[in-house]
Amino acid sequence: MSPRTNGIIEQADALYRAAAECCRQHQRYARLVEKGVPTSEQKSVLEMAYMNDDLLATAMQGYEKVTAGAAARPNDDWWHRGNMLWHASREYIRRHADCDLLSRAHRKTNGPTKDGLGEMTMEFDLEASALLALKMALDAYRAVRPEAE
Repeated sequence: MSPRTNGIIEQADALYRAAAECCRQHQRYARLVEKGVPTSEQKSVLEMAYMNDDLLATAMQGYEKVTAGAAARPNDDWWHRGNMLWHASREYIRRHADCDLLSRAHRKTNGPTKDGLGEMTMEFDLEASALLALKMALDAYRAVRPEAE
């Protein structure tokens, strides 16, 4: 394998690990909310999840940089699964940012209107769908690169 290919694999593995931790932190937060733990604990765990979202975005950008201009590798499963993981990460980060913007906008106006509540519900459902797609991409990548963990 060429040094460039090794660099791409290393960055794909880093993207995998960042995405896995991001999903883990969001699952942790969801479990605590479900249990009804105190708001202060929920907030601190949510901050950890947001930090991991930032790490995912950084890993995603790193993968973009090392793959820029790389020739497609149609026979390498890791290449295809790494690209799937990058796409799923990008979609999740985009959906998450959309939800944050919408939430902030509604906080400034003392809460959403009836129409705004429907919009928020749809956006949060899309974010949840993107998170599920990210988990599926993680499973697919892990299947071909178990050593990435």
